[in-house]
Amino acid sequence: MKKILSITPVFILLIACNSSGDKKADETKTDTVSKQTTTPANDLSSNPVYQKGLELEAKSDCATCHRVDEKLQGPSFLEIANKYASMPDTIVGHLAGKIITGGKGVWGEIMMTPHPALSKDDAEALVKYIFLFKK
Repeated sequence: MKKILSITPVFILLIACNSSGDKKADETKTDTVSKQTTTPANDLSSNPVYQKGLELEAKSDCATCHRVDEKLQGPSFLEIANKYASMPDTIVGHLAGKIITGGKGVWGEIMMTPHPALSKDDAEALVKYIFLFKK
């Protein structure tokens, strides 16, 4: 019994030291991930298409139904970009029209809300912005 009682504090100390080591490993992993996402090759912050799209998205209700990489009510921007990645450039105008007029059936039965106040140029800018997320 004395051996168990004398080993227990050592065991607890080892667990405590190891958990802070895991935290440090997690921080290192986080740093690595953040460095990967901000490399010049995929850093969109200085891209004018990205800036315009971000501005338009902030002024509209896109985020109500869409996220960059997660499905909400509508598909994610990543899903949209990947679906239309191999299509010709004429798809930009078609999708811009869908943003303005709305629709349903392509991504399921939930209807996309029309955005008639959005100009054709702004809708095309949003489509080009979404296409930046393709992988």
